[in-house]
Amino acid sequence: MAEEKWMLQTKRADFEEMARCYRITPVTARIIRNRNVMGHEAVEKYLYGGLKDLYSPHLLKDMDRTVAILKEKTEQLRPIRIVGDYDIDGVCSTYLLYQALSQVGAAVDYEIPDRLKDGYGINESIIRAAAADGIDTILTCDNGIAAVGQIRLAKELGLTVLITDHHDIMKEEGKEILPPADAVVNPKQEECQYPFPDICGGLVAYKLVQALYEEFHVPMEKWLEMVEFAAIATVGDVMKLQDENRIIVKEGLKRIGQTKSLGLLKLIERNDLDKDQITAYQIGFVIGPCLNAGGRLQTAKLALSLLLCREEEEADQMALELKALNDQRKTMTKQGTIEAVEQVEALYGEDKVLVVYLPECHESLAGIIAGRLREYFQKPAFVLTDGEECVKGSGRSIETYHMFDALVEVKELLLKFGGHPMAAGLSLPKEHVDEFRKCLNEQARLTEEDFIRKVWIDVPMPLEYIDEPLIEELELLEPFGQGNEKPLFAQKGLYIRSVRVLGKNRNVVKFSLATDQGTPMDAMLFADGDSFLEELGGSRVLDVIYYPAVNEYNGNKNLQIVIRNYKIPKSLS
Repeated sequence: MAEEKWMLQTKRADFEEMARCYRITPVTARIIRNRNVMGHEAVEKYLYGGLKDLYSPHLLKDMDRTVAILKEKTEQLRPIRIVGDYDIDGVCSTYLLYQALSQVGAAVDYEIPDRLKDGYGINESIIRAAAADGIDTILTCDNGIAAVGQIRLAKELGLTVLITDHHDIMKEEGKEILPPADAVVNPKQEECQYPFPDICGGLVAYKLVQALYEEFHVPMEKWLEMVEFAAIATVGDVMKLQDENRIIVKEGLKRIGQTKSLGLLKLIERNDLDKDQITAYQIGFVIGPCLNAGGRLQTAKLALSLLLCREEEEADQMALELKALNDQRKTMTKQGTIEAVEQVEALYGEDKVLVVYLPECHESLAGIIAGRLREYFQKPAFVLTDGEECVKGSGRSIETYHMFDALVEVKELLLKFGGHPMAAGLSLPKEHVDEFRKCLNEQARLTEEDFIRKVWIDVPMPLEYIDEPLIEELELLEPFGQGNEKPLFAQKGLYIRSVRVLGKNRNVVKFSLATDQGTPMDAMLFADGDSFLEELGGSRVLDVIYYPAVNEYNGNKNLQIVIRNYKIPKSLS
């Protein structure tokens, strides 16, 4: 387990003036500044932004050209095939475009690559199949920007190709390498004037739906009816919840309960969630993993079929199947993570870059397990497993280690690789595994300081400051997630008046705490209860990082804190 260092945010501003101007407390003003939201317009948008504050889809390069081509193909009833991707972003993108093109009367179908057979993105076999099926136009979503050779083949076969994507664009000698498509909609293009390029494939697709509906005079309400899928894609693809991403997620969460997708409602129901109170956390850790489970263990077309389904019994059956697949995925991931941690502790504990080889692990789980290793050890981690013809793997990184650049340095050992600073995928011959691990570690320029997890505290706030109005005000800052993390507060020297372990799995610790001023407060910690009690020993003092909440039970409300991190102070005796 990685060592932890608690750090206090020290960004400056006139918090009293901010509080007065926006009718909030100085505590909330400080949190907003800590999220790097600065300037009157940005703060107003952060606190009160809505759909009116979204950027125009027409600011995206080639958007109007794409709409014009799609309109012409639709009116001529030329067959259009959407080619998506097997993850949650790709599935939601495909859903959005398929629903929209069907709405305007296009002759449209879809294809989603198989994770194991096809790999990521559009490939030659998908293109040749489209040509053989008499398809006129291929429309990609959440992929295609790197498929230069594949798109060249499609053009040689006489296909019209429209790309919508959000991934980074390859460069050679500083010049963008774009595929020879008829139109490319990607906010990362240098010539694109879109104000906020950090949107997911699903939101790019949703922008295309908006522009398409405008062109075909489809009522705006029809577009708004699908905002929840742009929200699910944004959370599921772990985009930063800033600027319009945050607005899309906020608005999408409000509308999920009224979604027109019977399948989505069934998935919510089968996971025992309240459709009218869905949170970004539940999308990220319940709904999203279920939609992803099909693409990991079977086919992503199962998730898409669920979202499109209009028969209640069939939708219920598919929702059950996806939940079962996700439960299976969780079991497999847990087992793989245990094996990976044991392997590191036994063999590679001193390594700066962790390379774990799990031959039996399902290759679709390698990235998740690498992420768990990265969290546990605070080190860059690769998990490798046996593919059909070679070893395949995924990596997850820490802020101070550029994973893609590291792979470039050992590219002679690899068959194929791709990625970005924080994550990567690769394949290599089995006989190169040990050399791969050795070279990465020899070339890693990481220090012991890099392996200490930094936990950032927003405000060192005594429990005496907590009240219901403050907790309600903090809800203005939601939804929380990547790039808009839940605020963290801290207080040292809390006295433990009582402590007990709850839950069937003994994974909840309930406290009664008190400050040195005598202020009492209930607290909850979600952790291995028996291990915590053993660590606590005879100590009766705790330093905590926490988030305040209101606990409602049997109609009664009382204040409590949820402990996110803790330290047991060393005894002075």
